[in-house]
Amino acid sequence: MPRRYDCTDVADRTHGLREAASAVRRGDLVVLPTDTVYGIGADAFNRTAVGDLLQAKGRGRTMPSPVLIGSPNTLHGLVTGLTETAWNLVDAFWPGALTIVARHQPSLTWDLGETRGTVAVRMPLHPVALELLKDVGPMAVSSANLTGRPAPQDCDSAQDMLGDAVSVYLDGGPTADNIPSSIVDVTGPAPVLLRAGAISAEELRKVVPGLETSL
Repeated sequence: MPRRYDCTDVADRTHGLREAASAVRRGDLVVLPTDTVYGIGADAFNRTAVGDLLQAKGRGRTMPSPVLIGSPNTLHGLVTGLTETAWNLVDAFWPGALTIVARHQPSLTWDLGETRGTVAVRMPLHPVALELLKDVGPMAVSSANLTGRPAPQDCDSAQDMLGDAVSVYLDGGPTADNIPSSIVDVTGPAPVLLRAGAISAEELRKVVPGLETSL
């Protein structure tokens, strides 16, 4: 039976975050609010849990899960070859609605799906998400919806779709909008905008004038 916690209530938030952290550590799934939409998350280094996440969404391995982190410093242990341009993007837009695609450290033993040696990583601008991430470390987090259905802006919608597949629901109230993060690939010589989202190409080019687009 899933447990749900009202993170707008101080006591319930504290209890919920503790229970969510325990759930992540034992390999269960949790739903958490972010600054874009609600996400379903698991320990990024637990292969079984990540597989459960993809299965809960009805999503195949060809659509690997992004990873959320609680601090830019965590990037040093996860990715390799970040250019000065990539760091400029991180400095300008993290925490926030920017996902970067980078090459992950070859020593990592995680299995997020068929990533071809890369990882999509973001630091969200949401206090509940950040507190959980700083406690448990990197999490595989995807939008908390069944594949093909709209990404949820509230906990009710997420729970209606995912039900008992999730152990803990953290209800932070409705999100401001349902615009996803912008995705920029920084694996090549020039950053490439893969998905236009909450941060426009114009805003990104103020920081990296050489931004290319695949759109």
